[in-house]
Amino acid sequence: MKISKQPIIICWLAMLWAMPASGISGNVYPFEGLDTLGNRLQKVYSPGVRASWLGESSYFWYENRERKGTAFYLVDAASGKKRQADTREGLAAYLEDRPELAALLKGQAPQARQQGAPAEEGVSPDGKWKAFIRNSNVYLASLTDKDAAPVILSNDGAPGFAYGQLRWSPDSKKLAAMKVREVKERQIPLLESAPESQLQPKLRWINYAKPGDVLPVSLPALFDVENMKQIPLDTRPYEHQFALFFTGWRADSRSYTFEFNQRGHQRYIVGEVRADNGEIRRLVDEKSETFIDYTRNFRHDIADGKEIIWLSERDGWKHLYLIDGTDGSVKACMTPGEWVVRRVVHVDEDARQVFFMASGMNRKEDPYNMHLCRVGFDGTGLADLTPENANHTVSFSADRSRFVDVYSRPDMPPVSVLRDGQTGKVVAELERCDVSELLAGGWVMPEVFHAKGRDGKTDIWGTIFRPANFDPNKKYPVVEDIYAGPHDSFVNKNFSAFEYYITPLVELGFIVVKIDGMGTNNRSKAFHDVCWKNLRDSGYPDRIRWIKAAARKYPYMDTSRVGVYGWSAGGQSALGALLFFNDFYKAAVSFCGCHDNRMDKIWWNEQWMGYPVDESYSRSSNVDNAHLLKGDLLIINGELDDNVDPASSLQVVKALMKADKMFEQLYLPGRTHSLGQKFEVYRMYDFFVRKLRD
Repeated sequence: MKISKQPIIICWLAMLWAMPASGISGNVYPFEGLDTLGNRLQKVYSPGVRASWLGESSYFWYENRERKGTAFYLVDAASGKKRQADTREGLAAYLEDRPELAALLKGQAPQARQQGAPAEEGVSPDGKWKAFIRNSNVYLASLTDKDAAPVILSNDGAPGFAYGQLRWSPDSKKLAAMKVREVKERQIPLLESAPESQLQPKLRWINYAKPGDVLPVSLPALFDVENMKQIPLDTRPYEHQFALFFTGWRADSRSYTFEFNQRGHQRYIVGEVRADNGEIRRLVDEKSETFIDYTRNFRHDIADGKEIIWLSERDGWKHLYLIDGTDGSVKACMTPGEWVVRRVVHVDEDARQVFFMASGMNRKEDPYNMHLCRVGFDGTGLADLTPENANHTVSFSADRSRFVDVYSRPDMPPVSVLRDGQTGKVVAELERCDVSELLAGGWVMPEVFHAKGRDGKTDIWGTIFRPANFDPNKKYPVVEDIYAGPHDSFVNKNFSAFEYYITPLVELGFIVVKIDGMGTNNRSKAFHDVCWKNLRDSGYPDRIRWIKAAARKYPYMDTSRVGVYGWSAGGQSALGALLFFNDFYKAAVSFCGCHDNRMDKIWWNEQWMGYPVDESYSRSSNVDNAHLLKGDLLIINGELDDNVDPASSLQVVKALMKADKMFEQLYLPGRTHSLGQKFEVYRMYDFFVRKLRD
């Protein structure tokens, strides 16, 4: 008998439970005990200090879970001395001689200092002029001669191409502005099928630009107030833009700066407009054959722009550079080497030092572990202030003389210490986490695992999660929790006794893995560039090799039963596993996925897929490649998703139907992009139990 061409699509909520579920009862939430797994956290003692610093002082306090109950501690970071009490109010007794700190500790906000009246918008610093926009142009009104008529400074503004964003120079002699060519942004409809307030559905439209759309253009402008004229600027090189924005006048009024992100994200410029003649100089000019990760940019101007600290991947690794602010030349690469600067914590201009978080410096540890480091502006004196083999989280005192460091790994409970802010020397150990009670109850510590990636050389890192009372003589299906968005890396590097989605799935009899493959961030530029015009890849060639390597070491990992799930970009990747890598992955749950990058928000997708929109978008499209589906699929999304256009999921559903593919779907009324509540997560658990376990 021929099977009907209409595929089986299980739509809406209750219908899923009409399906047969081997070994599972018909209760709404059949997985008994999963709701109590979070109680494991109560058996983790001294889980890590969260320091609450008291104002500008050297004191901080923290709350600590101990076997005997909750305890509170007050620490004088200057000496490392620690005092205990049963309540925060009890700690305040130790600060009787510092009533302002005692009030802070009790949660009483300090009295706000009296501030002067805010400067009126558009008024010059010397108080003589008020700049304003009228009829799309720039006008000046005298504040010293009330009878004088306003003076028009520009005459080329028009509706849709108007001036705005007025910024006075500190000396009141010049006025900067932006001339903006506006566009009507694309809108998408969101239909709320079952609103609480009425019987009939509600329709609303939201602004939502997509790849390839026309964007507004902002062009810098300059006006000479002394001579009441506009100084012409050559802005032609900056018209093909994703964004251009004003970043401030120099204190001596010699110039103002802006940052320019070229459309396609392959060029990024820090420009300087000279106040005397309008010449535009390029202080920083970043170029890339693939993309510039502009959301991670860092810039710090020193001594009114005489020097600039700039974060760049120009040598293939993300590093800090000292730039000459007068001509844009590089004075020093401050942090050379095959490792990456992750975040700048503090720039000390007086000492000419930068404090920053870095990863990958220590070859014998996980390259994603973050360490606090210090280096001089000239690149000398590089020091790791947190040398332990772990991921470090730091919190500084106001004067930066001390910091609290909590360090851990997925396989190492946290240690909390107080360190000297300049040398990193441990002043005092604060707490050491105790998980002995968890281990005695059968809980299994996660394992940090690494294996070679697709090139046979690069280490790929991830974590293996095993169920409590794990039996190595059994065979366990494997499920991967995936998020492969190129904007970051996603495997948690800190200790956690409970992972919200992973832990319940593990305890249902699965081994769960989480991996950072090529194409994700925080490694080399070459590692990152794998994603370029290639989001379908999702690092799967590395993930598959990693899982196979783990299974060779641990034969109880059954690679004939491998599933994957993910949200958003992870939802796109999860379905992609059954399209492009379906000889390995057998089941997938896709939450709120962007299944075609042409359907998703412009800023995220053009960043990695490029501009203009070309055939690479189709190559990565789950919609255009839906006919390749093999394996068991569950698609879940919400009708009110304002992050990923919900039509993206419905379009892939239509393509799967057209290709006569069998799958399951949940389209959730009233739900947004924030899918992760009990109902849909339990549907995921049920799906994997049915498809991989039983």
